[in-house]
Amino acid sequence: MGSLRNISRRPAVVAALSWLTARYIRLVWHTGRWQIENGDIAAGLVKEGKPFIACFWHGRMLMIPNAWVYSARVSILISYHRDGIFISRTLRHLGVGTIAGSSSRGGGNALIAIVRALKRGEYIGITPDGPRGPRMRVAPGAISAAKLSGAALLPVTFVASRCRVFSSWDRFVLPYPFARGVVRIGDPIQVPRDADQRESERYRQTLERTLIDLTMTLDSEFGREPVEPDQLRSEVNMTASGGVE
Repeated sequence: MGSLRNISRRPAVVAALSWLTARYIRLVWHTGRWQIENGDIAAGLVKEGKPFIACFWHGRMLMIPNAWVYSARVSILISYHRDGIFISRTLRHLGVGTIAGSSSRGGGNALIAIVRALKRGEYIGITPDGPRGPRMRVAPGAISAAKLSGAALLPVTFVASRCRVFSSWDRFVLPYPFARGVVRIGDPIQVPRDADQRESERYRQTLERTLIDLTMTLDSEFGREPVEPDQLRSEVNMTASGGVE
């Protein structure tokens, strides 16, 4: 969507644009034919009073809050990055709370706030590749939050038949009104409280692979060219050397 750096310095402009963006999200949802797949997974966890952390890529965040139909309080982790001010205000118009923090600044405080919110019976949303990427790569923060709180990690993504995919680092997806769309929920991932560093890394990789597969499969089903994850340096080196041993 491009940087919001300039408008973030003008509170009146931010207020107006955040209101308009929230209205646009509602318009897209109500004029389109949207379906929530595997919604019984989230609904079942809510009914049983079990906390979860919804995980979705930064580029697929737009329709996730509007798809929340389980009558439970939800807050989404928003970074201190300038764009976070705009996103936070937009979410407020949609009735979604926010927790400020990021992996690069205030991460420790954000982790504490997330765990406390989960223990109060709230539900959390995280973009594990935000706020700056690499795209579609899971940072360890979500695993730490799940481990400390006992909450399950719930992979979520969406696709729309008519949309624009921006050339931003996250390949942000903007659905158009009157489009057909699907929000797909994956199976929950439970991280043991006693998971050591190696096990935690394995769960991080599981979440990353699950979210990548969930998103790319859904793109393909809609006849869209799947958005690829950023290639990590280690993968670039393996490719250059002809593969792995």
